[in-house]
Amino acid sequence: MMSADLLLALVAFAFISSITPGPNNLMLMASGTNFGLRRTLPHMFGVSLGFTLMVALVGIGIARIFETVPYAYLTLKTVSAVYLLYLAWKIARAAPPQDKSVAADGRPFTFLQAAAFQWVNPKAWAMALTAVSAYTTASAPIASLAVVVFVFWLINLPSISIWTVLGTQVRRFLGNPVRLRIFNVTAALLLVATLWPILSSTGVAHP
Repeated sequence: MMSADLLLALVAFAFISSITPGPNNLMLMASGTNFGLRRTLPHMFGVSLGFTLMVALVGIGIARIFETVPYAYLTLKTVSAVYLLYLAWKIARAAPPQDKSVAADGRPFTFLQAAAFQWVNPKAWAMALTAVSAYTTASAPIASLAVVVFVFWLINLPSISIWTVLGTQVRRFLGNPVRLRIFNVTAALLLVATLWPILSSTGVAHP
């Protein structure tokens, strides 16, 4: 079904791709800082389960859409870029929860919002497409896909949790509104920087 070497490589890929900076992790860190761990839990579970479902669906065959419809991936990248810019703007202008003047912006992502976000997250697409193409086998496609999905389900949540905890740890230091504003603007700029892979890639093979 899957050799030990391939399984080890898959585990390493799942861990490295899950724990390195990207839209999900930067947003979770910002949420942990602004809202704390408990209020960010739905966001965390939405990211993890939403991405796991995405890997499964990509493996089942949704990636073929990009092969049969040439402009589908370009459309996805455009939508992703616009939505990430919108999220960066919201993070940059977020205020401490006690600031009632911006209560409308003082809500963390819900489970469903975080799960749905995976479909416009360029890093999530890159991870899912790479995982399916590199770690499923032609001799046992369904069984190997099940292993890929299980490994990501096992590794992704603990990995992304680290970013939320990191955000909560600096929360006390950022209790000062000025420091919090600087942090949020910095996080927003880093989120915008994640657009580079979208803008610099042109094909499905290298999203």
